[in-house]
Amino acid sequence: MLQNDYRTWYRNIFRVAHPLTLAMLLLIPVQIVVFVAFPPPNSVEGFYELFRTHPFLGLLSLDLLYLLNNAILIVVYLAVFFLLVSSKPVTSILALVMGLVGIACYYPSNPSFEMLTLSKQFFAAEPALSQIYLGAGEAVMAAYTGTAFNSYYVLNSVCLILFAYGFLTTSEYKRSIGIWGMASGLLMTIPSSAGTIGMVFSLLSLIPWMVFIGLLLQVFRKYAKVSSTRAA
Repeated sequence: MLQNDYRTWYRNIFRVAHPLTLAMLLLIPVQIVVFVAFPPPNSVEGFYELFRTHPFLGLLSLDLLYLLNNAILIVVYLAVFFLLVSSKPVTSILALVMGLVGIACYYPSNPSFEMLTLSKQFFAAEPALSQIYLGAGEAVMAAYTGTAFNSYYVLNSVCLILFAYGFLTTSEYKRSIGIWGMASGLLMTIPSSAGTIGMVFSLLSLIPWMVFIGLLLQVFRKYAKVSSTRAA
């Protein structure tokens, strides 16, 4: 269990992490439904047309919810770090650094608002200039699954594997947390940008990830209650 000083110093992180983790758990099926019900266009011009007719759906098609999801993930990583740091300091520090750097890589890779702006410029431009905006869109979309995105994906995979190892090698928490986290982390070692196999592994990783998050949710709730009781 957490030492008394950590229960006192970091009680607020569990109070914040619990509802945010629940929100992230609920966002996952929403993301899947959006992807299945409204498949994203397969061309830059298709995205421009989508942004012109349904701007919000265009943002969702380019992972707007992931921007929110990854902001929540920062808090979740911090909470997991505080769960493990007293028993696995080196592992938890390495995992946290990998995870935070990975998340930092994701934000510049997301092209949702850039494509929204380019779409407006594309339809406002004269026909002779439209090719310029198509080329700009191609460049932006190339970065969408480029170096920054792949770095985000792999670093978060390493982060998850390290956190899972921490849970597996300590007797303070259920081993099932580490097992499900390890399964998700290993499936994430192949980025979703790696063609069909990457997409398959990405979708499969969501199953153990949701279980992992659900188990963490129970732990966060427990320590949020313990912290509130001690504070009172």
